[in-house]
Amino acid sequence: MKLFGTDGIRGIANRFPMSVDVALKVGKALTHLLSQQRDHPRILVGKDTRLSGYMFETALVAGICSMGGEAILIGPLPTPGIAFLVRDMKADAGIVISASHNPFYDNGIKIFGPDGYKLPDELEGELERMVLEEGFEDLGPTGDRIGRAMRMVDALGRYLVFLKKTLPQDLDLKGLRIVLDCANGAAYRIAPMLFWELGAEVITLGTAPNGTNINDGCGALYPEKMARAVVAYGADMGLALDGDGDRVVLSDRRGQILDGDRILAICALQMADRGILKGNAVVATVMSNMGLDIALSRRGIRVLRTKVGDRYVVEEMKRGGYNLGGEQAGHIVFLDHTTTGDGLLTALQVIGIMRETGRDLSELAEVMTPLPQVRRDLRVSRKPPLEDIPGFLEAFREAEEALDGRGRVLVRYSGTEPVLRIMVEGEDRGQIEEMADRLYQIAKGHIGEGGWR
Repeated sequence: MKLFGTDGIRGIANRFPMSVDVALKVGKALTHLLSQQRDHPRILVGKDTRLSGYMFETALVAGICSMGGEAILIGPLPTPGIAFLVRDMKADAGIVISASHNPFYDNGIKIFGPDGYKLPDELEGELERMVLEEGFEDLGPTGDRIGRAMRMVDALGRYLVFLKKTLPQDLDLKGLRIVLDCANGAAYRIAPMLFWELGAEVITLGTAPNGTNINDGCGALYPEKMARAVVAYGADMGLALDGDGDRVVLSDRRGQILDGDRILAICALQMADRGILKGNAVVATVMSNMGLDIALSRRGIRVLRTKVGDRYVVEEMKRGGYNLGGEQAGHIVFLDHTTTGDGLLTALQVIGIMRETGRDLSELAEVMTPLPQVRRDLRVSRKPPLEDIPGFLEAFREAEEALDGRGRVLVRYSGTEPVLRIMVEGEDRGQIEEMADRLYQIAKGHIGEGGWR
């Protein structure tokens, strides 16, 4: 598809496909489709803290109202907060204006259906067709059938109550010192409030958004800053969220960083102990470390893998009836509680395990030992098939043969950025670094930005 990738529409703000014109038409097209089921469909519009969020919010609302819809403006709130509110308010759809972990100059549009799940591919395809082909000039209502917009003032409070209810009623966080990095993003208000209300001592980072500092050297993409603060302040743990709050990376008291794979291992084992891990399985992606498989296999827990993208994880969870899944990057999905990755909810579940078991995060993290894993990300000028890059497949096959089943090579184009991602996993770090560097250099010479065409 030309507009929709693995996580909605995403690109440089004010350039196709993330232009004001496209946003206006998305609002029109979505409202038109929903109007076939209900008059004046109700659509929530939330966003993160990017400078360009103002213009896209205005464009989407104009499109919704022009087609007779009711636009409810939420303002900055984590993506999973919108997914929750759509269901809680029985709205017809929810739109999130965010490019997640991308830099501030990008933006994106994610859409949730009335069930709180991201739209299926076929519906995104129909929206895309309408945006690119429909004129809309004669489709909109007139007179008193034109839509309205209003601002919701208690959205944050509703989501806050929902999050707190995912913990046992008798559990609080008194005596816990937490370093919290909100990435100057959508969770900058609600995250400190959540942990403070539960009784924790909160040391905050990344809570002063200015429109251009979202994900800038902070948050889940740069958890080292949070981990250093944990050690400096003698905190019990640290949490680093990304720009839209749907992923989290943790640190234990020693400054050891725990990614999504470690979090999945901790939660899966505890849920299995309690007899609530459905299907005795966890859904992960092809990027997850083989150490996760090793750790869970000792307990007879299966790891099922999907393509990269939390939407594919959720689809497999729904298909197989599983209730725990996620990505190495920190999108963790607890389907018993919610419909999408939620960094705050995930952090609460891990803290709940700490409280219930009396074990700190350092001890819990010992359940999994990751295999060495090397990643190289190359910004590319185009995305040709890998077999069209001279010498690339040969180097790929040679690396696989050298690993001889004791590691993996994974190469893919990002679905949200102009990036080629190279991952090599194995027992010998020096060996896998050489393999990753060789693949990177071959690709860079042909499709790297400014490279040969």
